[in-house]
Amino acid sequence: MPAKDLKSNVVIKVVSIIVLVVILVIPTTLINFLINDRVNVKNNAIEEVSHSWSKGQTIVGPYITIPYYNFPIDSLGNIRPFEKTIYLLPNTLKMDGELIPEVRYRGIHEVVVYNSNVGISGEFDFSLLKEEGLIIENMALDRAKLNVGISDLKGIENQVQIDWDDETKYFDPSIVSNSTNVVSGINTIVNIDLDSTNTKKFSFNLNLKGSQHLYFTPVGKTTKAHLKSSWDSPSFSGKFLPDNREINDSGFEANWEILHLNRNYPQLWVNDEFKIGLENFGTDLMLPIDNYTKSDRVIKYAILFIALTFLAFFFVEIMNKIFIHPIQYLLVGLSLVVFYVLLVSFSEHLVYNLAYWLATTLTLLSISGYTWAITKSKAVGGLILGILVILYSFIFTIIQLEDYSLLIGSIGIFLILSFVMFMSRKIDWYELKLGDNQKINNLENKE
Repeated sequence: MPAKDLKSNVVIKVVSIIVLVVILVIPTTLINFLINDRVNVKNNAIEEVSHSWSKGQTIVGPYITIPYYNFPIDSLGNIRPFEKTIYLLPNTLKMDGELIPEVRYRGIHEVVVYNSNVGISGEFDFSLLKEEGLIIENMALDRAKLNVGISDLKGIENQVQIDWDDETKYFDPSIVSNSTNVVSGINTIVNIDLDSTNTKKFSFNLNLKGSQHLYFTPVGKTTKAHLKSSWDSPSFSGKFLPDNREINDSGFEANWEILHLNRNYPQLWVNDEFKIGLENFGTDLMLPIDNYTKSDRVIKYAILFIALTFLAFFFVEIMNKIFIHPIQYLLVGLSLVVFYVLLVSFSEHLVYNLAYWLATTLTLLSISGYTWAITKSKAVGGLILGILVILYSFIFTIIQLEDYSLLIGSIGIFLILSFVMFMSRKIDWYELKLGDNQKINNLENKE
């Protein structure tokens, strides 16, 4: 086929455009890897700050452990004492906490840390020990411990003391944790006299440092929790959401009330029959903007975006009887790909919306100026600029409307396709031959 026919053949041009779109999948995939790499850098920064300050805290308890002895007789008639552990959870548990957040920096990355003050109070009901068929004489009541699981002991800021009825006791590190999902914490030996009373009240305060989140475990038969903070972008997480919450510019306040019927473990058991510390609730202190998440959402539309841009150039060729070389398509496509690199890099230093439009402006100026140069027509350059403004605005709208992105995206694509069908309804594709730049040159001369 002569070179001139190759140049004007529509099928060859369409095939070459499709091949270019497929080729451009490679750099867009590499940019995805770049985003993932930057996310890892950010996570490492969070981990470094959390390791130095204190990690996210999970408070499990308090709960009481009591050594319990069995005296089985073996086949030879010998008695071999066997120690088990009784776990007793509080009848009522109330937690009242305040988070004081602070933003720290590791390089360019922000990390949310906090100081907290959590007041914990409640009551233990020891009548369960008598009702469960346990032998009181086999309990080592003098070695009973009250345990509080704390996921990162580095966050404890002062000595912790507990009011145990009329006594004041101080905690030591370590916990009895065979039946907990937390392996660190504090404990104190408590006095249990089953002859004098069936209940004991307790109260203590925890001043904890932490980062990212604060969770609690509902160990009370009735667990009530109240949490407040000046942080205005919380994410309530875990198995239980707040019964009521209020979030405004001055911060948030949330309340939970959880019954023992809502969880999968009882108030008392022996040994590791049940596990606590798995059914947590609380809040994450979220940064209001995650630029990498938004950039990842934008790049998911990269191939569609490149295809629509190439489609616009193709119809400019058809409508204006000009010829745009595949190498020129490739250069335009690479400019579209570089947009995502600009977006990621700008968004690390600027507000995301500003970063988006700055990267968009640079890309639009580059592509429209290049189009003007290769077609020698201000009209065609302005047309491509207008089309790209619409496309970039369309993508921007999609990423802002997260919950409605699929709906808006599908409607937008439908409208674009309908417009293309309408504009191409009278084109005779069998007779169509792509022209050269002569028509554009003539138009330029008339101007």
